[in-house]
Amino acid sequence: MNSNRSLLLTLAALIVIAALYRLIPGRPLGFAPQLAMAIFGGAVIKEKKWAFALPIFSMFLSDCLFQALHSAGLTEIYGFYDGQLLNYGLFALMVLIGFAIRGRLNVWSIGMAALAAPTAFFLLSNFATWSGMAGGLRGLDRPLTFNGFLMALNDGLPFYQGSLAATVVFSVLLFGAYFLLNRKPAGVAMTA
Repeated sequence: MNSNRSLLLTLAALIVIAALYRLIPGRPLGFAPQLAMAIFGGAVIKEKKWAFALPIFSMFLSDCLFQALHSAGLTEIYGFYDGQLLNYGLFALMVLIGFAIRGRLNVWSIGMAALAAPTAFFLLSNFATWSGMAGGLRGLDRPLTFNGFLMALNDGLPFYQGSLAATVVFSVLLFGAYFLLNRKPAGVAMTA
C-alpha cells in the first residue's frame, strides 16, 4: 500500500472513531479527542489541508450523527446550532498550535500544546458566546460587563475541565502511537 493511501485510510479511521466517540452517552462534558487531533494534525501531517481536515471532518461527521439522532428523537443534543461555524473556525485555529510545535516534537512541546489548545478554545469560545459573536448565541445571557464575562467563564468550567483532561489523554495516545509506529529499530551489533 503506498504511503498516501495509507495516510488517507489512517486519517479516515481517526475521523470516524473520534466522531463516534463524541456520541457516547454519559461522556464527561468536553471530554472528546478533537482538540488533540487538531494539535496532532498540525504537528505531524505534512499536507496542511489534511491537518485542518482531521478535526473539522470529525466534528462535522459527529454533528451530522447528532442531528440524525435528534431528528429521530433519540437525543436532546442538536447536531447543528447557532455558533457552530465559529466552533469549526476555532478548531481550525487550534491546528495552528500544532504547526507551532512542528519539528520540535518532545514531551515538553506536546504537553504545552495540550494545555494551550483547550485553554485558548475555552477563552475564545466563551468570549464569543458571552459577547454575542457566536451567531446570535448568547449563552446564559450574562451581562456585557467584566463580571458578566467572568460569570460566562465560570459557566464553561465543566467543559474546560473535561476538554483539558481529554486533550492531554488523547495527545498521549495520538503522539505515543505516532512515535511507536515511526521509531527506528535499534541497530544490531555484528561480531566477526
